[in-house]
Amino acid sequence: MQSMTFVQGLFREGGPMMIVLAVCFAIMTAIICGRLFHFHRAQIDVHEFIRGLFNVLKRNRIAEAVAICDDAPGPVAHAVRAAILHGDRGEMAMRRAVDEVSYQEVPRLERHLRLLATIGYIAPLLGLLGTVSGLLGVFQEMQGKGHFVETIRLAQYVKEALLTTGAGLTVSIIAVAAYNYLVGRVESIVLDMEKATAEMVYFLTRNPITLENVAGFETQAPGEQAEHADEDNA
Repeated sequence: MQSMTFVQGLFREGGPMMIVLAVCFAIMTAIICGRLFHFHRAQIDVHEFIRGLFNVLKRNRIAEAVAICDDAPGPVAHAVRAAILHGDRGEMAMRRAVDEVSYQEVPRLERHLRLLATIGYIAPLLGLLGTVSGLLGVFQEMQGKGHFVETIRLAQYVKEALLTTGAGLTVSIIAVAAYNYLVGRVESIVLDMEKATAEMVYFLTRNPITLENVAGFETQAPGEQAEHADEDNA
């Protein structure tokens, strides 16, 4: 109860800009929690994952390998799956398929991070704007009442200025720190994806597989699928 009263007092004494900073803080918190949950699910033990796939593919159990990729979460499994499904088409086809998956997965990893960085940049400016508003109130009081300005009244405006500055800096520090941490997590996952796909492409170029008899999987390259779709529509 006391904490709620304290927070209400901050909003009352900090002025309208505190509400804007509170909205920024809420958006920032939602982004951070959402990205942490997503990265936690996307992170897998790449070494164990690839080693298990190699053991399955050596026995030519292609469908089982694809099923393992489908069950594993995250972009690493999706990129490796694309390499397996193009394993009978040569190294260039595999790399092209992996690149297409990477172009789709990396933006998903980076989703909302730019907004988080924007909050980190503008939060101090919003706090500064609140500070200017508070100082303008001081000067207006001085201009209106001259030397007979009440000290308590001036203190209210100064407090408003300091509160918005502190709130803006707090939001900015958290947002910038979280952004740098999350960018590091993205780079780590992308690096895992590159390592895993490179190992899989290397393995498949030296251990060719045949997908003709694997039921239930579309093995055509994306460009070929589009061409056949155009022919069917025609």
